Amino acid sequence: MQVPFRQRITSVFCLIAVLGWMAPVALLAQDAAVSPSKVERKDRAPVSRDILQIKLPKPVEAKLKNGLTVLILEDRRAPYISMQLHIGGAGALLEPAGMAGLANATAQMLREGTRTKTSLQIAEEIDRLGASISTGASFGSPDVVLSAAGLSDNFDAWFAIVTDLLLQPRFPADELEKLKQRMRVQLREQRSGANFLLSERFNRAVYGDHPAARVSATMESLDALTREALIQWHSERYAPKNAILGIAGDVRAKDLLAKIEKRLAGWKKSELKPAWPRGPVAASARKVLLVHRPNSVQTTVALGNIAIDRRSPDYTAMVVMNDVIGGGASARLFLNLREEKGYSYGVYSDFSALRYPGPWRAGGNMRTEVTDGALVEFFKEIRRIRDESVPSKELAESKRSIVASFALSLEQPSRVLNFAIARKLYGFSADYWDTYSSKIAAVTAEDVQRVALKYLNPETLQLVAVGDATKIKTILEKYGAVEVYDASGALVPAEKP
Repeated sequence: MQVPFRQRITSVFCLIAVLGWMAPVALLAQDAAVSPSKVERKDRAPVSRDILQIKLPKPVEAKLKNGLTVLILEDRRAPYISMQLHIGGAGALLEPAGMAGLANATAQMLREGTRTKTSLQIAEEIDRLGASISTGASFGSPDVVLSAAGLSDNFDAWFAIVTDLLLQPRFPADELEKLKQRMRVQLREQRSGANFLLSERFNRAVYGDHPAARVSATMESLDALTREALIQWHSERYAPKNAILGIAGDVRAKDLLAKIEKRLAGWKKSELKPAWPRGPVAASARKVLLVHRPNSVQTTVALGNIAIDRRSPDYTAMVVMNDVIGGGASARLFLNLREEKGYSYGVYSDFSALRYPGPWRAGGNMRTEVTDGALVEFFKEIRRIRDESVPSKELAESKRSIVASFALSLEQPSRVLNFAIARKLYGFSADYWDTYSSKIAAVTAEDVQRVALKYLNPETLQLVAVGDATKIKTILEKYGAVEVYDASGALVPAEKP
């Protein structure tokens, strides 16, 4: 039997979503024992020695009467449309003290009822149309992000739902209480995970009293959330002047702009000017923090400190430096601790560069009994990239890999749209992404060593570990006085393990 085209398209996108979800799960899987890899690396991949020349398609840009910036990227290869709405100043970074979770609760509640539809009616209509709509406000971000996607032939119907959620949320008290109950369960469950405990302690170590130190709501802050607080946050913070709407896919910009202007005519101007917190400052001395997780068979570690923001002139050098030391399975940390030593299934590094400086961080999971050796190798690799110039062959391979990955990402219209939104958010020049590959190609070994010396000081990196304190505390003491915390986040008195 012939499957209808729409059903086939929907199935393809569902499969892509499932595969995308499975990949990080596979990466996070850990076993009790790890054997060094037996993979033989012949270095014979047919890779061109030339850096790819890339020119991104430019979206049509317009500004509506209410101040909303609109970016439209036409791509008619598939009958599919995706959109992202970034609303600056409404994110978790700007929440008032004692109200952690307010921004995300407000975003989540958009789907829980409007003046014309109940939450059930909204869910059923989205499902009937084969569309998807999600909302969220991540901790550390100044933005709320509303994302939606669906087929182009019923775009008008699902976009009408999006605008209804945005402009006419009702924030019903009974649905808010249900959301708070779900969030309370999540708060309890997340404390059983080593990665959450690590992130909580690491963020507080590197950010100090900066709002980005928060990675979660608390029971007390959830209790403080009221319908009135959500209504006020929405009315004051959801301002078109501070928002960017990006749409990519099977659209015609001229026709679409008229529809958007009509649909969002009710979104009134606001003079809100978000008050930004001061930028975080890198710690000047090392701290060693341990979260006691009794009977844990592995240690989860992170080392890092505040580095750069996204506008920093050191950004491209940091991209290359990070790729060399820990950006993937061919990076030094992975080859050392996983391939050669067999300490872990994978260790990596990354860095967060936003509108404020974020940390460079390296870490991973390893068996408890090899914690000592693993930490030695972490610091060895950090010192090596600072003290030694990266060999030309290794540097060239890293830069080609970065550019190739960037080029492959451009096959997805949604990713190209993300690049366009980022350019607007950070105020980059119109040709920023067109010249990104050449910027990466221009990074030298001296640049890599310079940023490593500047941002990866072993003496000031914050060291955080989650594991069984009775087995690893003495190991961590080699790196400084150890502060021990329990899984609830409370400091354990010095005389107790």
